[in-house]
Amino acid sequence: MFDGRECQLSDPLKESKAQLRVAALARRDAIPAEQRAAAAQAIAAHSLPIEMPSGSVVSGYAPIRSEIDPFPLMKRFSQRGMILALPVIVGRDQPLIFREWTIDTPLVRGPLGIFQPSADAEEVVPDIAIVPLAAFDRAGHRIGYGAGHYDRSLDLLRSKKRIVAIGIAFAAQQIDTVPAEPHDVRLHCVLTEREVIDTWQG
Repeated sequence: MFDGRECQLSDPLKESKAQLRVAALARRDAIPAEQRAAAAQAIAAHSLPIEMPSGSVVSGYAPIRSEIDPFPLMKRFSQRGMILALPVIVGRDQPLIFREWTIDTPLVRGPLGIFQPSADAEEVVPDIAIVPLAAFDRAGHRIGYGAGHYDRSLDLLRSKKRIVAIGIAFAAQQIDTVPAEPHDVRLHCVLTEREVIDTWQG
């Protein structure tokens, strides 16, 4: 799910992140469709290094373009008794909200053409967030799409409760080091088709 329109780049750090983003997305775009589907299934089969009690609220995202599909993983969570949710974009520079959703519930097209639950779906607060990304490193830093929706949202949620952030991506999106900024929110782990990268921070 794209965070939104690209932010205006105003300093060398943002320039560096933008260049890394473009390169990682090009590698992601080059992955054949069959490999994409197989990768999504491989991610869903991983054992995770975190506690996920039945009844936990797990937010995912509706994939667009070449994003890895989180729905196989979300289906697995639903089968384990967890409540699913998807994000809803409220507006530019605003945190996301999350609405309850089931695998079989139709979605509606929202801002930026992204599918989301309808307005009558109950708003919930996730315990676990599956986070899309453009690039990541093994320390749990991510590069998003430039609008900062997830950084704002996770920062707000973590000010209220403990929330676990799980990044999912193709292994090809890994980079050596993300040039992190103070507002960037780290992930607790990253799942790729090859491995689980545990960056647990307590």
